[in-house]
Amino acid sequence: MRLNKKKRLIALILALAAGIMAFVPERMHAMDGVSAKSAILIEQHSGRVLFAKDAYTKRRIASITKIMTAILAIESGKMDDTVTVSARAVRTEGSSIYLRQGEKIKLRDLVYGLMLRSGNDAAVAIAEHVGGSVEGFVFLMNKKAAEIGMRDTEFANPHGLDDAENHYSTAYDMALLMQYAMKNEEFRRISGTKVYRAPAPPGEDGARVWRNKNKLLTSLYEYCTGGKTGYTKRAHRTLVTTASKGGIDLIAVTLDAPDDWNDHIAMYEYGFSHYHIAKVSSERVVDKISDPFYRGRLQAVRDLRYPVTDKEESGLRVKVYLLKPRKEWKEYPEQAPTEVGKAVLYLHQKAVDSVPLLYEPGKEESGRGFLWQVFRFLGGEKRWLTSFG
Repeated sequence: MRLNKKKRLIALILALAAGIMAFVPERMHAMDGVSAKSAILIEQHSGRVLFAKDAYTKRRIASITKIMTAILAIESGKMDDTVTVSARAVRTEGSSIYLRQGEKIKLRDLVYGLMLRSGNDAAVAIAEHVGGSVEGFVFLMNKKAAEIGMRDTEFANPHGLDDAENHYSTAYDMALLMQYAMKNEEFRRISGTKVYRAPAPPGEDGARVWRNKNKLLTSLYEYCTGGKTGYTKRAHRTLVTTASKGGIDLIAVTLDAPDDWNDHIAMYEYGFSHYHIAKVSSERVVDKISDPFYRGRLQAVRDLRYPVTDKEESGLRVKVYLLKPRKEWKEYPEQAPTEVGKAVLYLHQKAVDSVPLLYEPGKEESGRGFLWQVFRFLGGEKRWLTSFG
């Protein structure tokens, strides 16, 4: 009798557990196999977090540090400069592109060697040239991190070696950094280069040939568009990559991940299968504005866009906010300000994207005939919805 009661109790507990699990959101268990101690997946343009695992814990980051080194070099405007390689750069430990002391090499070539082959010697040579010294460059790194909003990051060197305790970041912060860097066309080109040829060292013929260490880009994942690998004994494997498919651009970061290639593929497949981009064309943002002063004279600077799931589509709304035209503007339209309002995309009650509305005196009405994607005119209830991606 007692045994039967015990069996019934166990069966009841299992049934309750199964019922509870049925209500767990899919995203809570779809990525249970991610090996990384910290991981994150974001949509590149909006920054929306699509998946996160302990993404705000400070950890060592190894050579993904070099994303910051690369973007600072590119933004310095010195990519065509010739750099003289110092003894300090040549003596740097770890991965190397085998620079020689006194060698003269273009800064651009150093950045390719930094990103494709993870050259620590290249990192120091870049830092000394761009920052005046390694220490000066580290100051620039931390200044840029603060500007980007990397609140839980501190850089102590330009390469990520374990020679400093105060060198760390989070998966979330590194996603912010990659999101920022990917806005730069030259960074995107370098990050996505599979093979690069640089001039040979003095006294040698031919060229240095550098093949990208990012296996997702070179062989494992057809949708990968770039990234940076990392490893040290204390940080273990770290990885930042980007991928694009069907009009959606994603960024993945893993820290301390023994199976990072598969982690990134799994996160990307999850993101691409669960999210798409909802868009409002810039023409349609202003098409239904009926105010006679603004009619045909407004321009939205770009489309509104945001990654959503199928279930979230019904929660999208667009509202347009405009300044009330002044009497003097009607007599002298050129006195009206250039920016007269904004269009805001809402997901339920949360504003997720916005664009300024610019006034152009004398601009003829244009933009008719385009498909409505997502639109709700201020004060109206009619909605048009089309999903993309």
